[in-house]
Amino acid sequence: MKGIRRLAQHLDISIGTVSRALNGRPDVNEETRRRVLAAAKELGYVANQSGRSLRQGTTNIIGFMMQTGTEITGQGDTFFMSVFDGVQAVFARHKLDLVALLCSSQEDPADYLRRVVARGFADGVILSATQRHDPRVELLSERNIPFVTLGRTLTDAGQPWLDLDFEGMAQASIDRLVAHGHRRIAVTRPHDDVNLGYVFVERCREALAAHGLALDEDLIFRSTPNEAGGYQIGRDLLALDDRPTAIVLINETIAIGFYRALSEAGVKPGRDIAVIGRYSPHAQFLSPSLTCFRLSLRDLGVALAETLLATMPAFKHHYPHATANTLWPMELVEGASDALHIHQS
Repeated sequence: MKGIRRLAQHLDISIGTVSRALNGRPDVNEETRRRVLAAAKELGYVANQSGRSLRQGTTNIIGFMMQTGTEITGQGDTFFMSVFDGVQAVFARHKLDLVALLCSSQEDPADYLRRVVARGFADGVILSATQRHDPRVELLSERNIPFVTLGRTLTDAGQPWLDLDFEGMAQASIDRLVAHGHRRIAVTRPHDDVNLGYVFVERCREALAAHGLALDEDLIFRSTPNEAGGYQIGRDLLALDDRPTAIVLINETIAIGFYRALSEAGVKPGRDIAVIGRYSPHAQFLSPSLTCFRLSLRDLGVALAETLLATMPAFKHHYPHATANTLWPMELVEGASDALHIHQS
């Protein structure tokens, strides 16, 4: 109150008028609002956010929950930083702040979120790494906390979600490789119970079946979603007596380690094995160039933020047409890594 009282005295107007002007209330004329904002800047006024939050019953903070640890993010995360940029671009319109809720890979995600919720830390939450069955969804739903998930789950509380189109990636990859003559095709999936692994493998299985082919269980490789995981996949694949002639990599970072394992064995993508993966800023430096699926992560972040705000009474009128329950498309970028064609005898 000390700062806002000083502003009011400086402008010779009431504290209530200053408060309403600073909070963007419509019952303040534009000239007064302009004077208040100019004076606030001149005097270096900064609102007491904790006091305002207490009065309004809000924090103006949105939490984005993700897991940390090198076995999750590898040598550096590029995916989420680009998504964050899009999310915060939307939140800045409403003077909301994005805070990353970093759950250690050693802690149960539901326990971590339960602790965050108990503190009343955020007005809304974005969940990532959705599991096949995800108790976090039930927790937020029971507490009536607005949330959106980046990824689908079988745990259904009617929540809005956005997910990458892993089915589309699987279908396009399998169709492309089969058209090039490949019959023995390997695929990858995450090491844990994250739902995207189930979705991706099932569509690969269905796509192969449509061509009269089966997905060999020995050709489904699990790994952590990082460079080390890709390297281990490469080593395991090379150790097979009957190697596949093609592979589809589900995660954007495992291609780096996978290429390394092949290189050590003198095996070249595009010449000795066909490889299709996901784009990452690092993947553009691979040689031969990686045939991959890419998307605008910033645009995905914008859509996530707008979808969440569309569920919140204070903001939903701004986003009557927000995207929800949508598969986010990925574009195939052709490279040289899947140039290997198999000629059937």
